[in-house]
Amino acid sequence: MDFAFVSGNPALDLAATVGSRRDEPVDLLATPADLERWVAACEELPAAVTADPATFDSALSLREAVYTLALDRVRGQPFAPDSLRVVNAMAAGPVPGVQLSDAGLHLSGDLRAALSHIARRGIAVLADPHAHLKECGRADCTRVYLDRSRGARRTWCGMEACGNRVKAAAYRARRRAAAEGRTPERAP
Repeated sequence: MDFAFVSGNPALDLAATVGSRRDEPVDLLATPADLERWVAACEELPAAVTADPATFDSALSLREAVYTLALDRVRGQPFAPDSLRVVNAMAAGPVPGVQLSDAGLHLSGDLRAALSHIARRGIAVLADPHAHLKECGRADCTRVYLDRSRGARRTWCGMEACGNRVKAAAYRARRRAAAEGRTPERAP
């Protein structure tokens, strides 16, 4: 199973581990082992952690809280109090160890430290009034991402999956319309 890290922030990437629409979810973190693989794949987290059932449940709670807060921010709504409590409580956890080397930054620590780091990174992006948070423009994607493009004009969470799908669908619609002799409608 491959994980996508295209949101621009590890907290947003954690929130995106529920694929498809959230009303019909495809959970990429179905087991503690999935969470361990996700943490190992995230460049900003410790290389190896162990997930026990309680910490796994905490990670899923953090994921949903970050997602809720990110949507609140995108929609210009006040933050949900329950989600704020979850994220703030996680951020108060242990801090990962940090080491600098010629190879770059290295974080160490257990899963609780990794979750604390994720919560802090989430707080930083959610509190930044200049951060452009957006929800992916593809109808079947619920990913919220940090838009750092010039003029904040990015439409999709990532080109590789969502952008290519939308462009391919628009191309097929144009071809179909041309074959039927009509003018296609423009995609969003």
